[in-house]
Amino acid sequence: MRWEFVNTFHTPSTAQNDAVDFAPLAGGRQLLLTSTSKAVTPFAGLASFIAWLRQIGFLDQAARALPFSYASPNAIPIANTFTAFLLSVVVGASRFAHCDWLRFDSALHTLLGFKRFPGDDAVLRFFARFTQGHVEAFFRPLFRWLLALLKQPAEGFTLDLDSTIFAREGSQEGATKGYNPRRAGRKSHHPLLAVLAEAPFVLHAWLRSGNTASGRGVCAFLKEAFAQIPAGWHLRCLRADSGFFDQALLAMLEEHAVPYIIVARMTTALKRRLHSTALVWSDLGKGYAVSNFTLKLHGWSDTRRFVVVRELERADKSAVGRRLIEVPGYTFRVWVTNRTEGAATLWRDYNGRATIEQRIEELKNDMHADGFCTRKFFATEAAMLSAIFAYNLLAVYQAQVTPQSGWRKPSTLRAAVFICGAVLGRIGRKIVLRLSQTGGGLAKHQALIGRACAPKKPIAPLLVRDRPPAPDWDIVAPGGCMI
Repeated sequence: MRWEFVNTFHTPSTAQNDAVDFAPLAGGRQLLLTSTSKAVTPFAGLASFIAWLRQIGFLDQAARALPFSYASPNAIPIANTFTAFLLSVVVGASRFAHCDWLRFDSALHTLLGFKRFPGDDAVLRFFARFTQGHVEAFFRPLFRWLLALLKQPAEGFTLDLDSTIFAREGSQEGATKGYNPRRAGRKSHHPLLAVLAEAPFVLHAWLRSGNTASGRGVCAFLKEAFAQIPAGWHLRCLRADSGFFDQALLAMLEEHAVPYIIVARMTTALKRRLHSTALVWSDLGKGYAVSNFTLKLHGWSDTRRFVVVRELERADKSAVGRRLIEVPGYTFRVWVTNRTEGAATLWRDYNGRATIEQRIEELKNDMHADGFCTRKFFATEAAMLSAIFAYNLLAVYQAQVTPQSGWRKPSTLRAAVFICGAVLGRIGRKIVLRLSQTGGGLAKHQALIGRACAPKKPIAPLLVRDRPPAPDWDIVAPGGCMI
C-alpha cells in the first residue's frame, strides 16, 4: 500500500523550476528554496488547548452570552470571530493587525473546524459594536462561568486589588492626562483589577479614564466582583495598597465580613501615634520590630486595628517604608486590618500581594492587554477584557493539563507547548496533521490532549508552594510591600 499525502485545500501546484539557490549565513552547504502546496502551521501545539476548549464547551458558552448578532447570512459566526481574537492573543498578537497572522493558517483552521477565518477588519467591527450594556451582558457571565470550573482552596481565595497605567497615543475616548510615572504628561487609561492570588485569575476589571484616582469607584467595583464569586465560596482576605485606604471601602468590607489588610496612608494622626512612647515594640531581630494599636481617624465611623513594622536603616541594605522626622534611623510600614493574627503573620501575608505586580506585567507584556486600542471607549474595554479572559483561560488550562509544571507565564507556555510545526495532509479519506518531531511530535502532545479531554470535574488551582522553614525575621522579610 502506498501512503499519499494530499493538501486539503486547493492551491496551485509548485512548478519544478520554482526554486532559488540560497547560501547560508555562516557558510556550509548551499540550500534550495522552493514552495509547497501543503498547508503548514507553526502552532500545532495549540491542539491540546483547542481540545480543552471543546471539552469545557467554550464555543457554546460564548455564543449564548453574545448580546448581539449579525443579520447577514454570509457573516462568519460571531463566536468564531471572538475565538479568533483570543487565539491571536494567545500566540502573541499585540495589535489588531496581528490577527492576520492566523488568517491564512489553513492547517490551524482545520484544527478549529472553521471554514472561514476573520481578518483584522472583522475583529475591529466586532469590538466596535460593544456598548457599556454589551460589555456587562457578555463578559460578566463568561468570567463567572470560567471561574466556576475551579475548585476553591480550603481556606478560600485571596483577592488582590491594584490599578495600572495603559499609555495611549492619539485621541481615544477616556484617554486623558493623569498619573503616569513612565511618561509624565502623556495620555493614558487607568484600569482597575481584582485578581485571585492563588489561581491566578482576574476576577474583575474596569477600564477607566487616565485621570481617575486609584480608589475611585472601588466600592461599586467590588460589589460587581463579589457578584462574580460562585455561591458557597468565600474570600480568605482582601489585600490592597494605600491608594485604597478609604473609610467607605473599609466599612463595606466589614459589612460583608471580608477580612482585609490594606496599607495605611500616613496621616498626621498616624505619624503622631508612631513616635508615641506608649507604643510597645516586639523585636524580631536583624533590625525588625513590630507593634499594633487601635485608632479612630478623623471621619471614621469606628476604631480600627493598625499593624506596624519598623525597620532599622543600615548602610549595607536599603530599608523599605516611610521615614519620620521625629524618629530618625528607622522606616515604618503601617497596615489597617480587621484580622486578629500577630503582626509578623499579617506582614508575611501582605508580602504575598507582590504577585499581582507579576500578573499585571504578564497581562501587559505577554497578553498585550494594553495594545488593543480603538477610538471608542467600550470597544477598547471589550478588547482589554477579551485579552484578560484569554489569560484566565490559560490559567485554568494549565491547572488541568500541565499542573506538574506549576504556573508558567503565557510567553513561556507559548514557547514550551504551543509552538510546534505541522503539515496538513491526508491518509486515504482521513485528514491528517503531521506534527514535527523537532517540536516534540505526537509523543509530547498526545498526553496533553488526553488530559485536556478528561471528564469534567472541579479543577484545583495552581496553589503557591510552601516555603521551607526559616527564622521569624526571615519569614517576614520585606518583598513587594512598598507603601
